[in-house]
Amino acid sequence: MSITQLPLVDALKTKMRWNEARQSVLAENVANVDTPKYQGKDLKAPDFSSLMTTTGVVAPHLAPVTIAMTTPGHMAGREVDGADGFSLGKKGDFEVRPNGNAVDLEGEMVKSSDNQVNFQAVSSLYQKSLDMLKEAIGKK
Repeated sequence: MSITQLPLVDALKTKMRWNEARQSVLAENVANVDTPKYQGKDLKAPDFSSLMTTTGVVAPHLAPVTIAMTTPGHMAGREVDGADGFSLGKKGDFEVRPNGNAVDLEGEMVKSSDNQVNFQAVSSLYQKSLDMLKEAIGKK
């Protein structure tokens, strides 16, 4: 098995490729900010939950969270989606301009900078994991 075929390294490579492709899509949105009837696009994030189950790694953030009532005086939790006017679903956070364009320049720039920060973090983790593997086999 090659070092690059290890599940963690492969997941980091997938995430970096996704960040790269997403940056391209976000740049296209920014470039078309004044194009009439242009609808902004985004990429769906890769699903790493299948990787967590196949490798035996338990991801605590993927486990369902429930509120425990340890004392009779505790209040029971309730679902907020739709109740009391609050919604967990994402609504459209952009305004369609008169020419039909639905790209929000500020929002795209925020997504772009967030994507850049994520890419830098993942590439740093990738480099650190390769350094650890080199250290483990005595090549450093």
